[in-house]
Amino acid sequence: LNAYFTPNERLQFFALSGYGFHSNDTRVVVAQGGREILPRALGLEAGATVKVLPRLLLTLGAWRLNLEQEFVYVGDEAVVEPSGKTTRQGFDLAARWQLNSWLFADFDLNYTLARADEGPEGENYIPLAAPWTSIGGLSWNIKNGLNGSLRYRFLGDRAANEDNSVVAQGYFLNDLVLNYTRSNFEIGFAVQNLLNRAWNEAQFDTESRLQAESQPVSEIHFTPGTPFHFTAHVSLFF
Repeated sequence: LNAYFTPNERLQFFALSGYGFHSNDTRVVVAQGGREILPRALGLEAGATVKVLPRLLLTLGAWRLNLEQEFVYVGDEAVVEPSGKTTRQGFDLAARWQLNSWLFADFDLNYTLARADEGPEGENYIPLAAPWTSIGGLSWNIKNGLNGSLRYRFLGDRAANEDNSVVAQGYFLNDLVLNYTRSNFEIGFAVQNLLNRAWNEAQFDTESRLQAESQPVSEIHFTPGTPFHFTAHVSLFF
C-alpha cells in the first residue's frame, strides 16, 4: 500500500508499505519443502523528494523493517541458522545533481540500526549488519567522446557477533573509468581500488586454532579485497 502527495512541481511526499518473505539460503528452503522457513517481512517507509534547484534533486526517507525470523551465517559449518525476530530502522538520503551539460554528481547515504528483538541489551547485535553505508561520485559525458566516472563506495565498521566484541572492519574505496567513444569504436580503461587500499571483503567471526595455540580463538576470518587493478579495452561497433 503506497501513497503519494505532490503539492507542487518541486515537492512530493510518500508513504510506502509492503509485506514480503525473507530467506538468504535456498538450500534450507528446499530441504524444508518451503514449510516454516519463509518468515514474513513487513516494511514501512515515509519521506519526501524535493527539487532544491532546477538541477538538484534530494530524497530523504525514514524506514523500518520487521523480520519474523533472522537467518545468520555460521562460518564453521557454512550454513545459516535461525536467530529470532529482528528489527531494522534507519534513514536514506539521496542526491542527484546535474552540475552542467556534461557533468553529473550522485550521493547516497544510508544509516541502519539493526537489533535482535529477543536478545538482551548489548548482546542483540545482528552480525555483519552495517550501520553506515554510502556510494557516490562524478560521471561525465562530453560531446567530443570523452566519458567516464570517478566513484567511491563506503562500508562502515560493523559488529561481527552478537555482543560487538569482534568487529568487522569497513572500507572506503575509489574506482575510475575513462573512455573515448566514437560512432564505430571505443578505447578506454578502468581502475579498481584507485588508491590501492588494503581492505577485507567477506568477513566472519569464526573459531580457529593454529598449530602452536592450545585453545581455539574466535576472531575475524576474511577474504582479502581486490588491490589496485588496471584494465584497458578496445571495442569496435558494427
